[in-house]
Amino acid sequence: MEAKNLLIMDSSPLGLAGESTRKIMYSVVLSLLPALGVSFWMFGWAAVRVVVLTSLFCIALEALIAKFFNSKIDYLDGSALVTGILLAMNLPSNAPWWLLLIGSIVAIIIGKQVFGGLGQNIFNPALVARVFLLISFPLQMTSWPVPGQFDGTTGATPLGILKTEGVGAIAKLKTADLALGYVGGSLGEISALALLIGAAYLFYKKYITWEIPVSFIGTVFVFTAIFYWINPQQYASPVFHLFSGGLFLGALYMATDMVTSPISGRAKLIFGFGCGFFTALIRLFGSYPEGVSFAILFMNAFVPLLDRYFPEKKFGMQS
Repeated sequence: MEAKNLLIMDSSPLGLAGESTRKIMYSVVLSLLPALGVSFWMFGWAAVRVVVLTSLFCIALEALIAKFFNSKIDYLDGSALVTGILLAMNLPSNAPWWLLLIGSIVAIIIGKQVFGGLGQNIFNPALVARVFLLISFPLQMTSWPVPGQFDGTTGATPLGILKTEGVGAIAKLKTADLALGYVGGSLGEISALALLIGAAYLFYKKYITWEIPVSFIGTVFVFTAIFYWINPQQYASPVFHLFSGGLFLGALYMATDMVTSPISGRAKLIFGFGCGFFTALIRLFGSYPEGVSFAILFMNAFVPLLDRYFPEKKFGMQS
């Protein structure tokens, strides 16, 4: 009689198989809904347009690559959709359609497919596209619509004001406004609270762990607090840095990308510390007001080294 449902054992080291890519990716999309909802509320249909176009562009590009290169890419597994949404969250709501298309091309082709596709890319695709667009089209990438104003009014972000006008210019900004989304920025910089609510689901599902977000955010807080303590007339408070810019988006959704982040807990802590250190360094002394994207991409390059010297200990492996 033919045996069925046999339990096949293998030699150590052993590891626990994860859930399917499709389930994980669509769970990430689900977790982003609170932040997307806030951005839609603050920027209206312009924000919806950006998210829909980048998502469609990214999915269509993977479909075209699968067709013309006879590749087995599953362009509906959710990974292209996540890339498109995260790219949108790194852009202003008034970004022109051609900028969205160029960003999608850079994210999917240069940031992902040239490395071999899903699971092979070294750098976060959405951040590769964001940095490329920021360097290539600085005017379009730094024209920020004012939340709640649907007449095309634009203004500087809190970090931009700090960089150009100094600490005195941000004195009237309230922490609640920064955390809830009443200041300018990209779609993903609008509400730290909404991002935390969505990320709570990913923590619950154990798709992400605490090491990278805590070490990333904590490092930014500590380093900015040191300089604030030294000279509060020149440097902004750590609370301001905590809720300004893309820190929560980067720490919760970009730096924790399963493909481009380390595996072991120790490596994650070092990775998060590096992201936080370089973010704070750029914010405090760099020419750009925000350093999250640059910091994560820089640390992405060190992930293979971190995985090599701080490997995850699997069941059955001797130290």
